[in-house]
Amino acid sequence: MDAPNRTISTLMDRLRSHRLMTTFTLLATLSVGIIVGSVLTHGVSGKEQALDSSDAKPLVIPSPATLSNGFSQIVKQVGPAVVNINTESLPKSTNRPTRRRGQALPPGHPPGGEDGQPSPGDMQDFFNRFFGGQGGDDEDGGVNAAERRALGSGFIVDPRGYIITNNHVVDKADKIYVKLSTDPDGGPGDSGRLAKVVGVDKDTDIAVIKIETKDPLPSIKLGNSDSAQVGDWVLAIGSPFGLSQTVSAGIVSAKNRSIDEPSPNGVSQSQFQRFIQTDAAINPGNSGGPLVDMAGNVVGMNTAIYTQSMGSQGVGFAMPANTIVKVYNMLIGPEHKVTRGSIGISFQSGLSSAVGRMYGFSNGVIVSTVTPSGGAAKAGIQPGDVIISIDGRNIKDGDDLVADISARKVGSSVKLGYLRSGKQNSANVSIGDRAKTYAEITGADADDTSTPEEADAGQNTLGITVSAVPPAVQKKLGVQGGVMVTSVRPGSFADEINLGKGQVITEINKHPVTDEASYKAIVKNLKSKDDVVFVIRDVRTSGNSYVGGTLP
Repeated sequence: MDAPNRTISTLMDRLRSHRLMTTFTLLATLSVGIIVGSVLTHGVSGKEQALDSSDAKPLVIPSPATLSNGFSQIVKQVGPAVVNINTESLPKSTNRPTRRRGQALPPGHPPGGEDGQPSPGDMQDFFNRFFGGQGGDDEDGGVNAAERRALGSGFIVDPRGYIITNNHVVDKADKIYVKLSTDPDGGPGDSGRLAKVVGVDKDTDIAVIKIETKDPLPSIKLGNSDSAQVGDWVLAIGSPFGLSQTVSAGIVSAKNRSIDEPSPNGVSQSQFQRFIQTDAAINPGNSGGPLVDMAGNVVGMNTAIYTQSMGSQGVGFAMPANTIVKVYNMLIGPEHKVTRGSIGISFQSGLSSAVGRMYGFSNGVIVSTVTPSGGAAKAGIQPGDVIISIDGRNIKDGDDLVADISARKVGSSVKLGYLRSGKQNSANVSIGDRAKTYAEITGADADDTSTPEEADAGQNTLGITVSAVPPAVQKKLGVQGGVMVTSVRPGSFADEINLGKGQVITEINKHPVTDEASYKAIVKNLKSKDDVVFVIRDVRTSGNSYVGGTLP
């Protein structure tokens, strides 16, 4: 029994010895491989592996080349005439209800007034006019309103410093500053060159301002906007978000677009606004900047955007150049205002063909109301009459009627053809001043459509409003004539020199002030940097007092 056991034990020992030998053999082989690899790679580095680059050629910056699209050439040509506009509005006390600019309009607003009815908008959002997003919600100001700053753009059309921009850029501004593309950046305190308002037209949202200059300034030419076709390339230049000399490109998307913003009484405030639509990027701050064609001519002025986000969404609107030229020429005239003709009616536009068939006409407009003092009333025109022609020319619609009548001179006459109860009649109608007619329709003061200087000559320049001196006050002070200060705007020139409410101004710069007319005539000629000295009387003191300072 021992022999077999010894045999098994010997076999197991041999197997163990063989397994160990195999293991040692494998370890020896791996060790040799590692040593050989180390020897072969000894001293090899990345430097020795680098390629020979002696045949590589250095890169060279090429000479400037003019690209085929020509955009850069146009920008070089017109860019220097595009300016940045920033304004300051000091706090004002008012009890008037406020409305945020661009607020969405309610559906189904009431019919329009003179020369048209705005149709209810089917767009879900609002058309946003913009100052650059710098103002607060209380745009008209309030007792607790803070100083308001705004941004916009403009373009020089006369080397002597005349600039066109949007009225809403400078509206209610106490100070207007302009920066040219060539003006150095003087830091946060450098607002630019002080500008003055030459005239404004709220109906087209156009304003003309002027800066003083010793040297001729670069200017831009206005083209014929009727030649602009849908699909034409255009460039929008301005200061979106305050980033001056920003250029965006697009095409003319549509023409003759209207944006109706009726007032609370239903009278359309945009009868004279027919826009060029473009997809060139327009953002807050672009307002008032030019839209130029490929010839470098202005075909429009960027005015509004249609947006859900207060930024560009490819739908922008520019006031056509032909409208701008007509308004500009009137604003630089002696009266510095736009006068439009009116016959004193309101009418319904956008009538269906069924209405025309029912009342027996294929063109024309139905008179809705007749202003008692207007030319149409005096000529016998009545509500329900259908005006079909002007001086023998058939009119197509309300826009045609508006364009014709508003362009006529106040005091002239026109022959209107109209239908009444299916019978054709005619009447000679006198053309009146639309501003006065509009005021009668709305119940507003006609001065609301005048320039700020006309509303009160000293409100912008001095910061005060005045009225005639009551007889009892004249007797108590022992004065004849003069004007009484009725309000002083906080932070204004008058406020800084301590001119107070209730004081009576009898003299300005040695010129006697006898009434409101003489006061306005004196103040109208005051300019920036002029010394202004008032002789005043006050019920709290005896005799004359003198206050004065230098206009900013």
